[in-house]
Amino acid sequence: MSSLAVKSFVFDCPSSSASSMGGDALKITANRYTLEDSAENMEGVTLLFTHCIGSHKEQWEPTISRLFRQQKHKCPAHQIREAWSFDWQSHGDAAVLNREAIRSRSEDCISAYEWASAIAAFLRSPYMKDHRVVGLGHSAGAAAVLISTNEFAINDSPYVCVVLIEPTMASRDSFYSRYEEHKAAVEFAVNTTSGRRDTWNSKDDAFAYFMKRVPWKNWDPRVVRLLVEHGLQATGGAVQLKCDKRQEALSYGDTEPHFEGANLISRLCHSLPIHLVFGARDDPVPDFIKHSLCDTSQGRFVASIRRVKHAGHMVVQEQPDRLADSICGILDGIPTYRSIRSRL
Repeated sequence: MSSLAVKSFVFDCPSSSASSMGGDALKITANRYTLEDSAENMEGVTLLFTHCIGSHKEQWEPTISRLFRQQKHKCPAHQIREAWSFDWQSHGDAAVLNREAIRSRSEDCISAYEWASAIAAFLRSPYMKDHRVVGLGHSAGAAAVLISTNEFAINDSPYVCVVLIEPTMASRDSFYSRYEEHKAAVEFAVNTTSGRRDTWNSKDDAFAYFMKRVPWKNWDPRVVRLLVEHGLQATGGAVQLKCDKRQEALSYGDTEPHFEGANLISRLCHSLPIHLVFGARDDPVPDFIKHSLCDTSQGRFVASIRRVKHAGHMVVQEQPDRLADSICGILDGIPTYRSIRSRL
């Protein structure tokens, strides 16, 4: 079978975000993936991916590749038409493009709200006209996917379903009921990120470094290689992470989108199928947070809950193939146009 075709895009972000922050307009970067003639299948689903804090759009590629291949011989409505993966504006290629614009802003943190707004603009664009879109978000990216629905009427969702993978969302009450525990976790993430090495002599040097250290040594080697190839940039005879450590650290304190994401599950779940996928290990997201996202007493009714073996919070990086297989089960359950018409 032939390999995936990849095309890169740069889009302008909505100007309202820049004006409110007193800085220059930002860009958002994306990759579009197709396999052979998949884009010609108008019945197929289009997948839209968002990543976790500190990651980049290419980290999804092993999962995307397996999804295309697993779905290729299924009915046309369950095959994949296209897949799009987006960088957060402060991450990956977008971070490089936006470096000076971010420095010009009155507030440094690029909130998940801004990411969601850019995704919503893309969903309204001609690129997605007549597409059956499935939103898939990992960790903080899950909140961005849900918040992107705010710019659409509740009965006019841009998605046919959403898949929240290891979401870090929580209701405000749940968060503050164990505030000290959450505060300690955020502080640990901030301190670890701030003190982490971010520069190496070469990409080979960086790869060797990652493969010997937690958490990277627990990742699928393909994902580590993608981090080296796409998450680093050449600078002054060395290579450095594209995502600035300070930007990454600031993102961990951006809690409001996570509160809103939890509330949106209650608001959307009766009209939009919402699926939860977790790693089998409860690290570092505690089990009570995961249970709170499907708490029916709070009006959160989810379509399915799945666990991926031999994975924790970094399931995209640790078990991309097993994650893809879990997602395939969700895609196979999406109603086809024919089945919808037969019930009318």
